[in-house]
Amino acid sequence: QVQLVESGGGLVQHGGSLRLSCAASGSRFNINSMGWYRQAPGKQRELVARITSSGTTTYADSMKGRCTISRDNAKNTMYLQMNSLKPESTAIYYCNLVRYDSNYWGQGTQVTVSS
Repeated sequence: QVQLVESGGGLVQHGGSLRLSCAASGSRFNINSMGWYRQAPGKQRELVARITSSGTTTYADSMKGRCTISRDNAKNTMYLQMNSLKPESTAIYYCNLVRYDSNYWGQGTQVTVSS
């Protein structure tokens, strides 16, 4: 059973930075991809960034150039470094893991960017 635990969210000022972490437990094999999604109040959950098992990364257009996704395979942990944050980045950020045909989600971490 895969479990994902996010951390690193919080309150930050416009223009500030945050680094989110996602620690994965359970099997570390046969992972297709890991990623970060976010959901703002009244909006659908959307992709922020994703990294495949081969290291290929994908970013949402709204976050390109302002965030970096990375993985530490030895620690089974994924990171999202976000810079130049804007108030519209306020949302709950969720960690996602795809293994075989199954999707796993963390409980989410709140990111609030004040103007």
